[in-house]
Amino acid sequence: MEPRDVRLKRMTMRAGRRGIKEMDILLGNFAADRLAGLDAPALDLFDALLEENDQDLYLWVSGQAPAPDRFAALIGDIAVHAQGRPRGGAAAGH
Repeated sequence: MEPRDVRLKRMTMRAGRRGIKEMDILLGNFAADRLAGLDAPALDLFDALLEENDQDLYLWVSGQAPAPDRFAALIGDIAVHAQGRPRGGAAAGH
């Protein structure tokens, strides 16, 4: 079984290196800010979300298409997080 700290690092890196810049930012920022506070089932769900296609993810997070029921709450959390985070991410102003 993968140790939690290794899992968090892997998932954070994978979330921030998606291939579509918008998803790199949206998922990468969410992962950096929130993954450490998630329990094991929530991490499992986020890990499964990382398997999804970027184009689909973008449509779901932006509200242009409904997310599958399985991911709906998580996608909602990611969208709310993105709206509440300052533009430019944590490095803004540096």
